[in-house]
Amino acid sequence: MTEAILYTFRRCPYAIRARMALAYSGIQCELRELMLKDKPQDMLDHSPKGTVPVLITDSGAVIDESLDLMLWALNKNDPDHWLNDAATSHELIQLNDHTFKPLLDRYKYADRHPELSPQEHRELTLPYIAHLNELLDKHTFLIAEQTSLADTAIFPFIRQYAFVDKVWFDQLPYTKLQQWLKFYLNMPLFNQVMKKYTLFNQGFSHRFP
Repeated sequence: MTEAILYTFRRCPYAIRARMALAYSGIQCELRELMLKDKPQDMLDHSPKGTVPVLITDSGAVIDESLDLMLWALNKNDPDHWLNDAATSHELIQLNDHTFKPLLDRYKYADRHPELSPQEHRELTLPYIAHLNELLDKHTFLIAEQTSLADTAIFPFIRQYAFVDKVWFDQLPYTKLQQWLKFYLNMPLFNQVMKKYTLFNQGFSHRFP
């Protein structure tokens, strides 16, 4: 039986959440860190859409959607019960992935979307940001008093959002969300999966985690 292979890009929020789930579940694989402008043919042969993450399991199955990859890992091993209330997690993740993420991209890359100013693009993100803060007023984490699938799946996108303009983000009146983000930024699991790896394009692969 061959070892699973993970194609990934360190800063991609989809890849971050997949790596966090794999590491949390204790699933080992061969990590191949990519330059997205130079995607290896083997990855494209397995997943022609050409996005990361892509996991080729030890049985040869291909998982090329980050949420599917998270669920695959958690269904193998979920020691802290991230999958509790999975239906609520899924609703929140869908809102993040399909409503917030396009707005985040327009804010982060406002020069590509000149129909609105950067500030106007940013303004459109605030209802979602306020919604997360309201949820965190009710619980320590997004849906409960412990980390869930939703927290781990959404955190990398809030990290990306905050660091577009960290000074501005830190001045928002959303202290619960700011504290939640700080918790995950300092989480050993997150720092474990954010190690810098030599690129696969340069002939290197690595054991993960």
